[in-house]
Amino acid sequence: MTTVHTHTKSSFGTARVADAMTTGVISCAPDTPLRHVARIMAEAHVHAVYVFDYGAEDDEAVQLWGLVSDLDLVAAARGDMDARTARDTSVTPLLRVRSDDSLDRAAQLMSEYGVAHLAVIDPSTGRPSGVLSSLDLARVITGDIDQ
Repeated sequence: MTTVHTHTKSSFGTARVADAMTTGVISCAPDTPLRHVARIMAEAHVHAVYVFDYGAEDDEAVQLWGLVSDLDLVAAARGDMDARTARDTSVTPLLRVRSDDSLDRAAQLMSEYGVAHLAVIDPSTGRPSGVLSSLDLARVITGDIDQ
């Protein structure tokens, strides 16, 4: 018996992260209480919030520090939501992809690290420009986003 190995085309075709990502950046400071992070997500209808370290008041540098997802909130909800902060709960180190990376690369990172959200970085500025979630990838797989 001969075994034939075939390579199947990726469900993502030639799509890039920019084709599927959710644009825009919603953020909070590391010391933000989780209950407030949950409120931000609910009011903005998003599944993840960036965590930025704004530094000292006289420092204009803003550092991307982490990301709190809805799943992180669910896991933390069994504890004291008022005592925990975004710093305590955010995923660090933050996994990043560039908006011009392939969706195959993004899916590989999600699978390899067991995460459902990736920070999307604009390659020309180096700044966050949005979030790519597993739901965004599901939309591509089902054909809801052109490739």
